[in-house]
Amino acid sequence: MQCTVQWNGPEGMLFVTKTGSGHVVAMDGAPEGGGNNLAPRPMELMLTGAGGCSAYDVVLILKRSRQEVLQCTVDITAERADTDPKVFTKIHFHFKVGGKQLKPETVERAVQLSHDKYCSAIAMLEKTATFSHEITVFEMS
Repeated sequence: MQCTVQWNGPEGMLFVTKTGSGHVVAMDGAPEGGGNNLAPRPMELMLTGAGGCSAYDVVLILKRSRQEVLQCTVDITAERADTDPKVFTKIHFHFKVGGKQLKPETVERAVQLSHDKYCSAIAMLEKTATFSHEITVFEMS
C-alpha cells in the first residue's frame, strides 16, 4: 500500500494525496493553523478511515450471516488529548443499521467482531483511545 502527499503551497496548508489505488484526497487545516478550510483535516480523515473500515466489516458480516441489510450509517465522535501529540483518547461509534427483519443480536455481534478482530484501523487507534459503540436497528421495507 502506498500514497503520495503533496503540499499545494506556498499559500496555506492544502495537501493533496494520491493513493496507490489511483484516488485523490485533499486535506487542509483550520485558518488558525495556517490553512484555508478547503478540505477535511488529516485527523478527520483518520476517523473517517476507522468508520469506513468498521462499517465495511459490519455490512460484510451481516451479508454473510444472511441478514437483509439495506442501510448502514456510523456517527463517530472523538475526544483528543490537550497536549501534543493530540492523539485520540476516546472514540464512540453509533451504528444505525436498517434492513428487513434484522436481528439486533446479529448486528451487535457484527459490530463487536469488527472492533475486536477485523478492523485494522481500530486496532491501530486503540493504542491511544478507548472505544465504545451503540447500535440502532430499524426496519425498512
